[in-house]
Amino acid sequence: MLNKSYASAAILSLLIPVSSFAADSDRVDATDTLPDAKPGECYSKVIVPAVFEAVTEEVMVKPETSTVEIIPATYDVLEKEVLVKEASTKLVAVPATYRTVTEEVEISPARTEWVTSLGRRGIPASPALLAAATTSGVDISAAQPEQCFTEHYLPAKFVTNEKEVLIKEEAEEINITEAQFEQAEETVMVKASAKNKLLVEAEYEVIEEQVMVEPAKAVWKKGTGPITRIDNSTGDIMCLVQIPAKYKTIKKTVLKSPSAVQEVEIPAESEVVPVSRLVSDSAADRVKLPAQFDTVEVTTKEADAAFVWRSADVAGDGTPTGNTICLKAIPAKFASVKKQVVDVPASIKEEVVPAVYKTVKVQTVSSDAEERRTVIPAVFNTIETRVKKSSERLEWQRVLCETNMTRDTNKKIQQVLKDAGYYNGPIDGSIGRGTLSSVESYQKDNDLPTGGLTIQMLEKMGIM
Repeated sequence: MLNKSYASAAILSLLIPVSSFAADSDRVDATDTLPDAKPGECYSKVIVPAVFEAVTEEVMVKPETSTVEIIPATYDVLEKEVLVKEASTKLVAVPATYRTVTEEVEISPARTEWVTSLGRRGIPASPALLAAATTSGVDISAAQPEQCFTEHYLPAKFVTNEKEVLIKEEAEEINITEAQFEQAEETVMVKASAKNKLLVEAEYEVIEEQVMVEPAKAVWKKGTGPITRIDNSTGDIMCLVQIPAKYKTIKKTVLKSPSAVQEVEIPAESEVVPVSRLVSDSAADRVKLPAQFDTVEVTTKEADAAFVWRSADVAGDGTPTGNTICLKAIPAKFASVKKQVVDVPASIKEEVVPAVYKTVKVQTVSSDAEERRTVIPAVFNTIETRVKKSSERLEWQRVLCETNMTRDTNKKIQQVLKDAGYYNGPIDGSIGRGTLSSVESYQKDNDLPTGGLTIQMLEKMGIM
């Protein structure tokens, strides 16, 4: 039998949810161990409310103040001429005058451009054509305007000669003479004598036997029943339940007679078989076969095909490919524009602006303002405050659950709640949501622990 406090702590660590430890920081958790209970009793985690004490105290509701009376200052009125705008110099801009002249402006400079033809259909030559002409030896940087170059194709050149070629290499021919045998008979032992061992199987019989698989014990189990979950810290019910021992009938196989080994003699076995004996080995005769040659015509390349560029007015070998580049001269372009030039530049002239004066009335102080102060005393009130004597705490308390609840007890609870004005439902002994809501209100108004149908509440009601 396990130690009860050890078992309680183990069950508690498995059944208390993690959220139950996230209670208010001011709440004391006294649920580390389960209470010392008897089988059939159920306990629930409940919230025991904090205890407060009324204290009387003098509180200042209005501090000491003072009133201030202001006696205004007195003034004398005088007239005074005041400069409101000083004399200044005004600058006046005289605009410039212009005249119109005509001028020739170059809008496009003279240049040269490589094109595919000097005619109207000529388009700019591509960098690939220019690169091909340069690779062929044309110095395009030294070309003259209106000069053209064309591309020509020169095919490859070949020559045909006779050549002696080996068509079959020198080799050997081998003639084989087969080996010679004679036939005879021979007696051969095909199986030696031996001793064989035979196994005589053991015999068994099946019997039935009862075995205790679990002894009787008292354990804490999570209870069920109507509870009020105030928050994630309350509502868990634990019941100490007596569990009887468990037995199981098993079938067991036992030995009736053991196995044994018997030894048996097995005689040797012989057989007459035909055999072939060698008279003469096989032999090989080697004959040389000469190499064979033939005369063939072989064509070899003397020169690769090529593309060459040359000036269009120079004759030479090759077929024109149609690719042409020409250095075309493009003259500069001019346009006549009219522009305005300054005839007389802009200038500035000065004008004098006189000062401005104004007559105003000026007040001068004949006597300064004064203040008079009157003190008003502070006001106090006597108030009553509540001081916490002990904090709210979470603890295990004995409660009603399915194992110890009766319909008669439930009816008594409903009747007391109805008489006290907390419940207006039927007196049917069924603990539902309406009854539980009334129980929670009753517990809070009477400073009782909340979180289940506690025995403390039943004692307060006079039911137990």
